[in-house]
Amino acid sequence: MKVTYNWLKEYVDFDLSPDQLADLLTMLGLEVEAMDRLGEGFDDVVVALVEEKRQHPNADKLSLCRVNNGSEVLDVVCGAQNFKQGDMVALAQIGAVLPGDFKIKKSKIRGEESCGMLCSEKELGLADESAGIMILPGSGMVLGTPLFSALGLKDTLFEIGLTPNRADCLSAVGIAREIAAKLGLQVRYPDSAVVEGGEPVESVIGVVVEAADLCPRYAARFISGCKILPSPDWLVKRLNAIGIRSINNVVDITNLVMMELGQPLHAFDCDRLSGKRIVVRRAGEGEPFITLDGQQRALVSDDLVICDAERPVALAGVMGGLNSEIENTTTCILLESACFKPAAVRKTSKRLGLHTESSHRFERGIDIGGVARALDRAAALIVELAGGTMARGALDVYPGKCEPVSIPFRPERANSLIGVDLAREEILDILTRLECRIIEGAAGIVQVEPPSYRIDIEREIDLIEEVARLNGFDRIPASMPIARITSDRPSRHQQLEKRVRNILVDHGMNEIINFSFTDPGSAGKLMLCEDDPRRNAIRLSNPLVDEQSVMRTTLLPGLLETVARNINFRSLDLSLFEMRRVYMPSAGDDMPTEPIFIVGAMTGSRDGDGWSRPNESVDFYDAKGVVEALLELIGVKGASWLSDSVEPYYHPGKSCRIMAGRDQIGSVGEIHPTVQENFGIEKQVFCFELDFEKLLKNSKTGTSITAPSRFPDSTRDIAMLVPDSLQSDKVVECIKGVKAKEIEQIQIFDVYRGKGIPDGHASIAIRIRYRSYERTLTDDEINSIHKKITDSLINKLQVTLR
Repeated sequence: MKVTYNWLKEYVDFDLSPDQLADLLTMLGLEVEAMDRLGEGFDDVVVALVEEKRQHPNADKLSLCRVNNGSEVLDVVCGAQNFKQGDMVALAQIGAVLPGDFKIKKSKIRGEESCGMLCSEKELGLADESAGIMILPGSGMVLGTPLFSALGLKDTLFEIGLTPNRADCLSAVGIAREIAAKLGLQVRYPDSAVVEGGEPVESVIGVVVEAADLCPRYAARFISGCKILPSPDWLVKRLNAIGIRSINNVVDITNLVMMELGQPLHAFDCDRLSGKRIVVRRAGEGEPFITLDGQQRALVSDDLVICDAERPVALAGVMGGLNSEIENTTTCILLESACFKPAAVRKTSKRLGLHTESSHRFERGIDIGGVARALDRAAALIVELAGGTMARGALDVYPGKCEPVSIPFRPERANSLIGVDLAREEILDILTRLECRIIEGAAGIVQVEPPSYRIDIEREIDLIEEVARLNGFDRIPASMPIARITSDRPSRHQQLEKRVRNILVDHGMNEIINFSFTDPGSAGKLMLCEDDPRRNAIRLSNPLVDEQSVMRTTLLPGLLETVARNINFRSLDLSLFEMRRVYMPSAGDDMPTEPIFIVGAMTGSRDGDGWSRPNESVDFYDAKGVVEALLELIGVKGASWLSDSVEPYYHPGKSCRIMAGRDQIGSVGEIHPTVQENFGIEKQVFCFELDFEKLLKNSKTGTSITAPSRFPDSTRDIAMLVPDSLQSDKVVECIKGVKAKEIEQIQIFDVYRGKGIPDGHASIAIRIRYRSYERTLTDDEINSIHKKITDSLINKLQVTLR
């Protein structure tokens, strides 16, 4: 079931945000499976005025326009011709992103600068096709206003997953009733008052129900003098918002009322009905019938059909017929509102493979008491939007009127089964809010009559479930089970945690453990942006000290404090890591999310002091190497290293993001000198940070093993001059792009800058190892592959061989 936030607000005056409403509906048992924020991300598409339109000097089919967006006048090149000077249009400004991930940029078109784009309905996703750009109504629109706000299209669409027993919520009013019942508010039902005139309906049309066991109620109205026209904008927008295509005013009204009240309706062209009468009967075996989709159907005797005096004109509850559909020339309408037995509709729908919005509702059961209300609502709208005169009265064939069900109910039994202690008045108030009729009885038992639309309430236990639902499942006290079954087998999450720790220890790192509490000023020390969510830390109610008064949102401050403390104690060569949880606040949730992160820090000498060891300090590549080894050993393939948009606490130009596909799994780099100063560190520190949850997602458990080749290898070196802007991985990718299976290894073994090398360039030496699994490669074969590689490097990367 699809319904929008603004639509629900028309029926109930609730004061909830879309997210809060989604939570409320889900807790009521109406699970919100998806939320689509209509118009979100389109604030850069605004209302604008075409102040000038003239011919493009360099193109016959283009126009050069001066467009006012309320704050400035922009030059825009446009190819459409359906507008003129003075029109209000939709302007996509620079930076706007249109459907299809089409980003608007400042550009030159045939030599003229264009600072935006004039949009059509199709380009904005508002229509499947459009003949030109969108021309807006001028009245009441303010220049610069976001288009979707100006047109009233900003909304939130809820897609609600309903259990089959909740047919009453297959309508906007049904969901509004649930909201009102939960919040103790009143529902404003749509106006169904009709204005009748002309002759009595009985003198114009007739209805006969021959299969009363399959059609307990059939109602109809007659409207003459109608005009079939396109629907008004408000109706088109309402239907489009929930995914229904507009057809014409009459058909759209029947669809609107179905989605509004949950009652499927059908409009017949009365002039095409033989005898201007309706007969509801079982189909004849093998009787042919063409449905609205143009398909020929062979009916069986179990199918229920709506007929005129001669032939079938609709499949009851499933789809209308092509022989009585509303056409542009239609002037007289017979409007149907009926109740069909769910089993009969379900059987026909399944047999024919024809599932419609109508059959979906009839299969689950509709409100037999709401047939007349929906009929009157639709008839009134048809008179309003299509004109015409409504005949006096309605034909309502309802031979076996359904009496309300009366269910004995014991409030104390509800408390006992639910496990709560609600007052009797509270329980009865909940049922009253659900529009149940309460009749006090003897011995504390009350008689409860559910409303006709709640066909799922049949027994006392159903009423008890309603009490639990409206009171709130989250208010039922939790209790420990008597026993529980546990498994000693570690999960994949636990296995990978242990494996990551072991790998980092095997690479010479030492694990540290810090408190989960940290200093509120830690985010400032890391130079995080003001809007960074990691600044929004959870504050403790009773901290021991101010320096540990918030829950950590990142592990880096604790790691850098540990590095500073060890350096102060003259422990200068450090290789540390921490793998723990951080605590991120959740919107609308009392409990934070607790993802696991991994951070590491390296500083000091690479191999320690000693007469036989070179005294070299660790650098960026040591930290990167540890991460590379970790990713390889846990099966994260195809990691890439991007030097753009790195964290503010890293040194610019000495850091990068780590990507696995589209996921950013971490970052690595030298800590920014200012951050080092903030933590009292006076020497270079290289850190990495990894998101464990994303490592888990991208890691592979299987390991493939390939036997080594029996044949000898051969190596060739390439020395080339490259600009500093060329990344080394681009060189390696270019070599791999040759796609020669004989290439076994590619290694960059030397980088030189200095005498003889132009400024802004470097000399890179690469060694390529060749080997075949099938034979010993000849010099000619190796030279041929090697030439392809050098040619590719020269042609694609414009390197200079040395």
